[in-house]
Amino acid sequence: MIWVVGIIALIVGLIIGFAGGVFYLRKQMEKMQSDPQMLQKMAKQMGYNLNAKQMQQAQKMMQQKKRK
Repeated sequence: MIWVVGIIALIVGLIIGFAGGVFYLRKQMEKMQSDPQMLQKMAKQMGYNLNAKQMQQAQKMMQQKKRK
């Protein structure tokens, strides 16, 4: 009987953790839209070196995604 409680607690914990992760990631993406340095930093971490035109395109694309 106690293992049933453990399994239920694990499932509930996974669901809450996933929801929290999604919320955190969305907030970080919103911050990146208004902060070009943060977007540039993320691109460098991914191995990309964006110029000014590419940065503007990336910000515009992220803002369009937000509206949908």
